[in-house]
Amino acid sequence: MKVLVPVKRVVDYNVKVRVKSDQSGVDIANVKMSMNPFDEIAVEEATRLKEKGVATEVVAVSCGVTQSQETLRTAMAIGADRAILVESTVELQPLAVAKLLKALVDKEQPQLVILGKQAIDDDSNQTGQMLAALLGWPQATFASKVEVADGKATVTREVDGGLETLSLTLPAVITTDLRLNEPRYVTLPNIMKAKKKPLETVKPEDLGVDVAPRLKTLKVAEPPARQAGVKVADVAALVDKLKNEAKVV
Repeated sequence: MKVLVPVKRVVDYNVKVRVKSDQSGVDIANVKMSMNPFDEIAVEEATRLKEKGVATEVVAVSCGVTQSQETLRTAMAIGADRAILVESTVELQPLAVAKLLKALVDKEQPQLVILGKQAIDDDSNQTGQMLAALLGWPQATFASKVEVADGKATVTREVDGGLETLSLTLPAVITTDLRLNEPRYVTLPNIMKAKKKPLETVKPEDLGVDVAPRLKTLKVAEPPARQAGVKVADVAALVDKLKNEAKVV
């Protein structure tokens, strides 16, 4: 069974992001970049399936700039067998990424696609669902436990009221949540081995996909600074402020 794992290069989650002075976006100059944490969980889960003998090959995929090769090398150091980079300097929005992934799925014919539920830069939480819709495959989002056997995937997912268990017929799309697993520490020997693993580069036009943005970012601004609280003398003063100033009563 082949597993396809899309990964995204994002600003490291430990970095405090800064908005550009012209408010056109986030400043990523000289900023540490790394693999999206949810995608790291997806790579770990695919690797564990391979170690159990369920999966035979894990293919990592990334869509973006040339530097995304570093992210793919990290995925291969965790356990992916090979990687594909869809190289593009255009801003890739969720629908464009889903279309690129569909083209790669048609080419690679995996039985399972595992990806992070969302990227920490745009927080869209759309790519997995869009990919499943384009492919016409069953999907399970926010997975906290995955078991694959006999051509089916049993997925426990987190919902508002607790946990929900789904049974999917493969091929299928699964998006990962934080509690699915804890990614392994990448060792130096595995980093060296990853450098020798095959990494293929293609362009969106090679896949016949139009990646022109459908949405336009008008402005990016930092959230307003939190105002200091005030003390009130009694309950009557509190109710008065909630009613007349905050207007929540």
